[in-house]
Amino acid sequence: MTRSVLLAHCLLFAGMTGGHAFEPSSPSDISRFERLNNKRLPNAYRLTDRVISGGQPDGEAAFAALTALGVKTIISVDGARPDVAAAKKFGLRYVHLPHGYDGIPAARLHELAKAVRDLPGPIYIHCHHGKHRSPAAAAAACACIGTLTSTQAQDVLKAAGTSPNYRGLYDSVRAAKPLAPRTLNELEVEFHETEEIPPLADAMVTIERHHDHLKSISAAGWATPSDHPDLDPPHEALLLAEQFTELLRTGAVMTQPAEFVNLLRAGEAAALDLQATLRAQPLDALRCTVAFARISANCQACHQKFRDVPLDEKHPLKAGGR
Repeated sequence: MTRSVLLAHCLLFAGMTGGHAFEPSSPSDISRFERLNNKRLPNAYRLTDRVISGGQPDGEAAFAALTALGVKTIISVDGARPDVAAAKKFGLRYVHLPHGYDGIPAARLHELAKAVRDLPGPIYIHCHHGKHRSPAAAAAACACIGTLTSTQAQDVLKAAGTSPNYRGLYDSVRAAKPLAPRTLNELEVEFHETEEIPPLADAMVTIERHHDHLKSISAAGWATPSDHPDLDPPHEALLLAEQFTELLRTGAVMTQPAEFVNLLRAGEAAALDLQATLRAQPLDALRCTVAFARISANCQACHQKFRDVPLDEKHPLKAGGR
């Protein structure tokens, strides 16, 4: 590939904060990145003419937006089950290649690279929010097939706002090197629309979804959001509490460190407190905010301790990070 073609593949990223343009570490290597400002596709960026990274497409409008971009294949690196039925309505193929926040295993990275190289494009790679796992997967895969340099791939994470706390993701992108074509040619992969997710990881995905719903409810003044009329605030808090309760009943959780179990119990207590406060009249918005802050802080503490550690460190809940 000529230098001019490689430069043409990389389009300008707007900065994630304040609207300032992101300055790549080597301006001579990158012409410009492009942030795709589409409200249906959160945190969407075009890395090359073939690869777009972003958040989970939610609803038919999001899949229509992907179709408008010419996307042919969607790759999910998230733990949640992809909405295959909705994608098929728009003639889009789904491939499920999940990985955790702790990094991208070499075998999974090779599968991603083969998918990006060989499947019909353009390709949209997504995780949940589109800020951490999907930029890492997209950048590392592009580095493996030679459409981004190592420097460019690392700059993608900075531009996308990938948290430096996810050291495993940064390490995976930093270590991604061009693979010999023969390596990918000989790699036998059966790409699936969905992959089985361990029960603990599946529960964590559901907890994250309810937390996102409560975040929207909080932004609406602890009322049902106008853009999500199906959400009932007290019921949403109860559903979150039930997820913690059910997890605490499983044998798999009981084999985990005591600190993890205690964090689950604290999350359950905070969610029940929020649920009771939301049902009380008159509504105490401040107490709701305090209870939700406890839930969020608890989740963050759990992630930092048990989900986000790099691959080369002890990770008792590695399966739960998928």
